[in-house]
Amino acid sequence: MARVEVHFSVASLMVLLAMGLIAEAARYPSGLDNPNQATCKNKEFTECYNQQPQVCPEFCGDQGCHVNCVSCKPVCGPDDGSSSSPPKVSPLITKEEKEKKKAEKVKEKEKKKQEKEKAKEEKKKEKEEKQKEKKKDSPPVYPSPPTVPTPSPPLYPSPPTETTPSPPVYPSPPTEPTPSPPSPTPTPTTPSTPPSSEVSAKRRSRCRNPKYGKCYNVEHVCPAACPTGCVVDCVTCKPMCNCDQPGAVCQDPRFIGGDGITFYFHGKQNRDFCLLSDSNLHINAHFIGKRNQNMKRDFTWVQAIGILFGDHQIYVGAQKTAAWDDSVDRLGLTFDGQPIYLPELEGAKWQSEAAPSVTITRSSMTNKVIVEVEGNFKITANVVPITEEESKIHSYGITKDGCFAHLDLGFKFYSLGQNVNGVLGQTYAKNYVSKVKVGASMPVMGGDDKFIVSNVLAKDCAVARFTGSSSSESSSEYTSISCSSGIDGRGVVCKK
Repeated sequence: MARVEVHFSVASLMVLLAMGLIAEAARYPSGLDNPNQATCKNKEFTECYNQQPQVCPEFCGDQGCHVNCVSCKPVCGPDDGSSSSPPKVSPLITKEEKEKKKAEKVKEKEKKKQEKEKAKEEKKKEKEEKQKEKKKDSPPVYPSPPTVPTPSPPLYPSPPTETTPSPPVYPSPPTEPTPSPPSPTPTPTTPSTPPSSEVSAKRRSRCRNPKYGKCYNVEHVCPAACPTGCVVDCVTCKPMCNCDQPGAVCQDPRFIGGDGITFYFHGKQNRDFCLLSDSNLHINAHFIGKRNQNMKRDFTWVQAIGILFGDHQIYVGAQKTAAWDDSVDRLGLTFDGQPIYLPELEGAKWQSEAAPSVTITRSSMTNKVIVEVEGNFKITANVVPITEEESKIHSYGITKDGCFAHLDLGFKFYSLGQNVNGVLGQTYAKNYVSKVKVGASMPVMGGDDKFIVSNVLAKDCAVARFTGSSSSESSSEYTSISCSSGIDGRGVVCKK
């Protein structure tokens, strides 16, 4: 009985299994895939293609799954083509194509570089145009650095011995006189010739005296007949050649002191001499030179000046240089021992904070300044070289190895005492009688010993008058005096 029951149970289980299979077959008819199983359908993936159907993960649910032929793993969701699409193969790139792409990249990079440089050049031009516009306006006043104790005066080297060839030398800018303003208002005039950008800065000039409002800062082109440039007469508001103005140093070597008598002062190379000594003004000059084997004296030129007034000092010097380039500034400037830095712009102005009456102004972009102390003096200083042509004409023996940069000077004194002294100053003294030989071809001012000083900022010459305060016997304004050290190497020569 028990055996019959076991057989019956087994039979019942078999029947139920068969019925389940039949029901499943009825649910998924022949020709349709079972969503709970999937296979790789891409013959390109041989290994995966030949495998038995894989059962979908339980979490796929009714959405079924497909086999990714690449990974040969079942993936939920309908077939996205990974089970039937052929494997993607990257296209082969030939060597020529690689070289071509590389060349294109280089070409593109070069193009970008050129565009960048072009943009940079345009920006530079725009900046230069702005600077040109700024030059037309008066520049700002630059304050001086804080005043500190005066250091020892600078030492001066011996003549240059460099072997750098000397480039072409351009004529020095002219010295501009500043006449006293007349009582009537001057009639305005237009510039002699419309200024052109092609005209060199050395061939232009302006009136620099603001007292002549209608002529002040009006630019004029120098006449073609002017060999070395010109200056503007602020009274007539017209340009004048250097050789046509008072105080010129040109072809005619006539130099006149305050008493109207011509004189020369040779001095000695690498020594310092007092040019003028008064109660509140003392001016020394440092001489450089070259020995002339055929003469008993040196060829000399003024390399620097030291100016003392009140309790202040100003130093103006030509820096040592072998090869001359007029576009390179060779001026050295200090006030009370502190260096002065002036932008290389015509009209750039420095004014002392400690002494507001002291100003230094560029009258050219390089190498030329005007030093003025209101009510005391006005000095124009211009750095110039000795050219090979000058050396040949005057037998200086100077070659292109050194240009002996030195100063050409212009003096205007506003108040001097009756007892003023010095090489130049003595000619303004009330009872001065010249001792030079007027009839000589070269009237020489002697007395080196009484004018010599220990350094360019010293006041220890035998004829010193400096006390640092104005004298009650000061005289009125004097005529402009122009001094040069470049005529025949005769130290310093001056004339009205």
